[in-house]
Amino acid sequence: MNILDTIIHRKKEEISLSKAKVSVQELKDTEFFSRENLSLKENIKNKSGIIAEFKRQSPSKGIINDKVSPLEVVSAYENFGASGISILTDKGFFGGSFTDILHVRNQINIPILRKDFMVDEYQFYEAKSTGADVVLLIAACLSAQQTFEFTELSHELGLEVLLEIHTEEELKHYNPSIDLVGINNRNLKDFKVDLQHSVQLKNSLPENTLSVAESGIYTMQDYHYLKEKGFDGFLMGEYFMKNENPAQAFEEFISNIKV
Repeated sequence: MNILDTIIHRKKEEISLSKAKVSVQELKDTEFFSRENLSLKENIKNKSGIIAEFKRQSPSKGIINDKVSPLEVVSAYENFGASGISILTDKGFFGGSFTDILHVRNQINIPILRKDFMVDEYQFYEAKSTGADVVLLIAACLSAQQTFEFTELSHELGLEVLLEIHTEEELKHYNPSIDLVGINNRNLKDFKVDLQHSVQLKNSLPENTLSVAESGIYTMQDYHYLKEKGFDGFLMGEYFMKNENPAQAFEEFISNIKV
């Protein structure tokens, strides 16, 4: 069993426990469920294109930064021009929680991506109830039919969808309803990074598909390479979070790409 299989197995156990504690109706009755969602798709087009991530840890890197608060970091991300915010909500492997979104939702005015392993309808109601605007669908975790059904459900709830792919086979998960397609530069099964592979996949997408480069962007050169190859957006977490002061790291990055 690889790490992705292990995560999904654990995730399904967590979902069963959550369903037993909080019903879908209770999620619908929460404060944020009726709010009008913000569009990451439009912000990608009109702002920096950077989806800046708050991430404490990962299975491949261990603890990245567990000293800073979500509000301190994401407020700076917004102030310095991020198109959107990505917040990890997986606790066991990434040290995240719903609380991280709840604590910042009323304090920022840009879209929030709930980044998690979405494998059950219940999770989409959870996402909506926390104030998320966008959900991540990871093709490696789903069938093409599930991707279609979860996209339909997301749109019914007013959520946008970022579909993540890594292989040519996963291109089959794409359908015209998808809002954005993320191409993960890192293989979730062995954690190897290959930017050229991502460029090849991007070139296989239908014309005018909004594309987001995800993970493995370690240098300014990596960013410029992917930008030159036509990526519209860039999901970046470790690049900023590995610094003692992620807010300052993001400000410096934005200043450099504007030069």
